[in-house]
Amino acid sequence: MFLFISGPEILFILFIVVMVFGADKIPEIAKGLGKGMQQLRNATNDIKSEIQKSAEKQGLDSSLKDINEEINKVKDDMDEIGGSIKRQL
Repeated sequence: MFLFISGPEILFILFIVVMVFGADKIPEIAKGLGKGMQQLRNATNDIKSEIQKSAEKQGLDSSLKDINEEINKVKDDMDEIGGSIKRQL
């Protein structure tokens, strides 16, 4: 089902469009609608790619934070071990 409209109703709508705009204007209207849909699709793809880039960047930033935390833990452990060795000497 297409928008809950049956075949005869679609034909009636097309008949009204031909009567209002004329047969020679319909291709121009369709071309304009096609360009508009393409621009909308491109804008949607651009937004999706920006969101994905942002999510990837945030994912990398959180991974780097995790790595830095682990490095700092290892440094602290090394300082504790080094401190106890210095005390024994």
